[in-house]
Amino acid sequence: MIHLDVHIMGQSYRLACRDGEQRTLREAVSYLDGKMCQLRDSGKVKGTDRIAVMAALSVAAEFLSVKSPQGPLSDMSILEVKQKLESMHTVLDRVLAGQENLT
Repeated sequence: MIHLDVHIMGQSYRLACRDGEQRTLREAVSYLDGKMCQLRDSGKVKGTDRIAVMAALSVAAEFLSVKSPQGPLSDMSILEVKQKLESMHTVLDRVLAGQENLT
């Protein structure tokens, strides 16, 4: 396991990931940080938990919009998209479980 120190909305996190997954994890952190900071800076959403939920909904909506007939997932069934989501959840769960062991 590799440990990465990252920042999301100014908060430090130490995340664990497999060797070779660092770049993808850093890109995900950067994207999420941008979404959350944008929501915070808009002043419309207060509280870190609410900002995190709204950012998650925004990312989910973006993902689902990619599923449009012209999108890169257009040749996949809903079941295949769900399987991809489950796979991503597995990776996130593994990363977050590794973080719990660090505190």
